[in-house]
Amino acid sequence: MMNKLALPESSTFPGKPMPPTAECWFDDACILDMDYFVKTISGIKAKGVRPDLVGSIIAHYASKWLPDLSGNDTEKGPMSLQESSPESVTVSWMKKRFFVETLVGILPPERDSIPCNFLLRLLRTANMVGVEPSYKAELEKRISWQLDQASLKELMIPSFSHTCGTLLDVELVIRLVKRFASLDEGTRSGIAVVKVAKLVDSYLAEAALDTNLSLEDFIALGAALPSHARAMDDGLYRAIDTYLKAHPGVSKQDRKVLCRLIDSRKLSPEASLHAAQNERLPVRAVIQVLFCEQSKLNRHVDWSGSFNGTRSPNPAGLEAPVRCMSKREMNAQQMEIKKLKEELLRVQSQCVAMQMQMEKLVDKKKGFFRWKKLGIMPSLKSSVSVFEKIEEEREANFGRQTPIDIKSKPVRPPKWRKSMS
Repeated sequence: MMNKLALPESSTFPGKPMPPTAECWFDDACILDMDYFVKTISGIKAKGVRPDLVGSIIAHYASKWLPDLSGNDTEKGPMSLQESSPESVTVSWMKKRFFVETLVGILPPERDSIPCNFLLRLLRTANMVGVEPSYKAELEKRISWQLDQASLKELMIPSFSHTCGTLLDVELVIRLVKRFASLDEGTRSGIAVVKVAKLVDSYLAEAALDTNLSLEDFIALGAALPSHARAMDDGLYRAIDTYLKAHPGVSKQDRKVLCRLIDSRKLSPEASLHAAQNERLPVRAVIQVLFCEQSKLNRHVDWSGSFNGTRSPNPAGLEAPVRCMSKREMNAQQMEIKKLKEELLRVQSQCVAMQMQMEKLVDKKKGFFRWKKLGIMPSLKSSVSVFEKIEEEREANFGRQTPIDIKSKPVRPPKWRKSMS
C-alpha cells in the first residue's frame, strides 16, 4: 500500500483534474477503515508529502463516507455512513460524531491546506452532531484564516441550538469575522478584507429577512470590519433597508443607530437616490445623504470647470494652469494681481495729472516751454527723460542766435537794384 503513495509531482496540484491513476488510488484509500486511514495519513505525512495533497486526500475520503461534506447534493456514495448498516438514528449520529472528530484531528496544520468551503461543511456537520467544543474552536480558527475564500452558500450554516431563535447561526459568523479582523496585517491582504466585507454584506442581506434577528447581532456583524474594508456601502445599505422592511417596529432611535453604520460619502448615485426617497430611514440620515450628494456635485462642477476652461480659477480671467495650483500658489497669484491693479491705478492718476499740466501750459501761449517746472511724479522717469531731451534740443537751437553773436558780425546793407531808367 505504501508503494502506491509515491504519486508523480504533476498530480498534486490543487485545482487541476487528477489523472486516472491518482483517482483510482484515492478510491482505494477510501475503502480503508477509519483506523487504517489514520495510519495511512500518518505514513504519508512522514514521507514528506505536500500538505495540500494530504488535505485533498482527506476531503476525498470524507466526501465518500459522508456525502454531506462533498458539497454536491446529488452525489451519494454507496459506502456512506447512512447506508452502511441499518442502525438506529442515535448510533448513526454517534458514528458521524466520531468520524468528524477524527477528521479534525488529522487535518494538516499548515494554512490553506484544506479548502475553506470543505471546512465550513465540516463545521456545519460538527454543529449538527454536537462534537466537542475544542474541535469546533479548531475548525473556526482554520476557517477564519481563509474566510475570504468562503462562499455565501457554505457560510449560511443553520442554527442547531434550541436557545437561538434565528434560522441562521449569526453568532458563529460574528465570531468568524471578528477573528479574521483580529489577524495581523501581514497574514491578511487588503484584497482579502474587501472580499470578506462583500461576503458579510451579502450574508446580512439574507439574515435580515429573519424576523427573530436582533438589532444587536445585526450591528455587531455590520461593524465587525474596519471602515476602510468597504470601498462602497451599497451592499450594507441594502442589508439595512432589508432589515427595516422585515422589522417595521424598530424605534426611531434604533433606526438612527442602525444608519450610523453607513457612510453617506460611499454610496453610489443610485443608492443615494433610493436613500433620499426612502421613508424608512430617519430624517437626519436622508439629509446627510442629500448633503453629501450636493458636495459631490459641487466638487465635480469645480473640477470639470477648471479642466475644461469654462470657469477661470482667478478673478483676473487669466489662462487656466496646466496643473492644479496649491493653496500657497493661489494666494501668491492673488497678491500679485492686487499689486498690478494698484500700480495701474497709480499710473492712470499720474497720466491725468500730467495731462492737466500740459493743458495749462498750452493756455499760457509762451514762446517756449519751461519743462523743468512741470510737476512730474518720479515713477515716470522715461517720460521725464524724453521731455528733458526735447528741452535741450530747443535750447541748443535757440542759443545759435544770441544777441551777442549778432553784434559781433558786420551788418551788410542790402544791395539796391540799379534802375536803367
